[in-house]
Amino acid sequence: MDLSFPLVAEPDPETAEAGRILFAGQTDFLKGVVAMSGLPPADRIEVCFAGRSNVGKSSLINALTGRKGLARASNTPGRTQEINFFTLADSHYLVDLPGYGYANAPVAVVEKWQRLLKQYLSGRQTLRRAFVLIDTRHGVKAVDNEILNLLDSSAVTFQVVLTKADKVKQADRDAVLAQVRAALAKHPAAFPEIVMTSSEKGFGIAALRSIIATMT
Repeated sequence: MDLSFPLVAEPDPETAEAGRILFAGQTDFLKGVVAMSGLPPADRIEVCFAGRSNVGKSSLINALTGRKGLARASNTPGRTQEINFFTLADSHYLVDLPGYGYANAPVAVVEKWQRLLKQYLSGRQTLRRAFVLIDTRHGVKAVDNEILNLLDSSAVTFQVVLTKADKVKQADRDAVLAQVRAALAKHPAAFPEIVMTSSEKGFGIAALRSIIATMT
């Protein structure tokens, strides 16, 4: 296993087609969950998306599904206070976790979200992978390490997805990649490949679709 965390390669035509077909299917918002009792049945493959506020999570989900208004983007940190479930075809759930790093949210609210997050990550047997979104302009921040440590302790494999890569020059990207790789080396649950994306320009989207489509 290569632990240097290379960027994921572009998918081969067959794998890319599997990703295209999966995400060409119907995608719908199912429900927002504020307690474990509200989770839908664990009857399909599930992947979740985590990231600090304003990292571009809603935009990425919209780009993956080709539905501009599916996940509501907001400039208000901490607006998403629920675990939001989306059905993808008849075979997958896409799960949008609450954004973290909300400085203005009351402590009690943050603690409630964190508690629900821990319960979900530890207790969801159909969860195949968490995608942790990191802004290419900033790299891994202290607040990101909190979620990475939580995923380690929950024994949930996570894969870093770098967002907004089109906003960063190549030389600066390389510096951020080095910082991200150094941070990931400390986390046993980290998947050994990084996905670099731009929701605006569309690159990396086919690779991420293919990754999700080929999970078993």
